[in-house]
Amino acid sequence: MSTAKKAPRDSAKGVDSESSSAPSISYSANHLANQFLIAMPGMVDPNFSGSVIYLFEHTERGAMGLVINKPTEVDLAILFEKIDLKLEIAPLLRQPVYFGGPVQIERGFVLHNPSVDEIYRSSLVVPGGLTMTTSKDVLEAVAAGSGPKPFLMTLGYTGWSAGQLEEEITLNGWMNVPLSPEQMAEIIFNTPASERYERTMSHLGFDLADLSGEAGHA
Repeated sequence: MSTAKKAPRDSAKGVDSESSSAPSISYSANHLANQFLIAMPGMVDPNFSGSVIYLFEHTERGAMGLVINKPTEVDLAILFEKIDLKLEIAPLLRQPVYFGGPVQIERGFVLHNPSVDEIYRSSLVVPGGLTMTTSKDVLEAVAAGSGPKPFLMTLGYTGWSAGQLEEEITLNGWMNVPLSPEQMAEIIFNTPASERYERTMSHLGFDLADLSGEAGHA
């Protein structure tokens, strides 16, 4: 089974120092966007086994999302030092940076609640859901104490080419979990990373042990 490694066309660019003359905001809420994907027990790819993914885009060209339950050994203090930003907000220094997926692993992606007060240079706003920002100005705002609160930062993202995600769901690789914005935010921002898979699964109303890793469809 292929497992979400091939990026769709027009893939997202990560946090960097490039500037633009005006903010760039994209809107996408097709199909399974603004839902969680949870890896089924039969998922053998170590990148995705036991993972929960927030899907921020799903169109006829493919799908994109961020793994939200796999913290890395890199924290914000280390990351900010590497990109020459000074972070002095104590509660944020040890906040982990997450593995978002195997595509563009050197790039940063910031997942946060939508804001009408702060517009960043490159954000994708999922109507009814969260915002994913990839421009460095969001980290500059974090360092200045005016950034989004709360937020989750990943390195890399997960991408599927056209039809790939649909095929993997049919082969029982993933199950989609639609939740309210409040429920999703609670899991992403307020639930310990080690508990996010089980917490997401609990909203489906059955036990993980009842799931089969064999062929079928979610």
